[in-house]
Amino acid sequence: MTDTAATAVTTLLAAPAQQGPGDTLRIVLLVSIVGAALLAWFLLRGYRRDADDATDTSDATDASDTR
Repeated sequence: MTDTAATAVTTLLAAPAQQGPGDTLRIVLLVSIVGAALLAWFLLRGYRRDADDATDTSDATDASDTR
């Protein structure tokens, strides 16, 4: 029983030796990059639709001008 307790204490004391933001920083950077890519895709998709709508309405106005 003493060996188990000593092993547990040694493991708990060794855990703080890994300092730094390592894993957390990787996760934050990955989520930020994926989020930026999705935001760019969403915004560019919206601008493409506005450009397509503008060309469609210009064709309709051209047809009405020929009357």
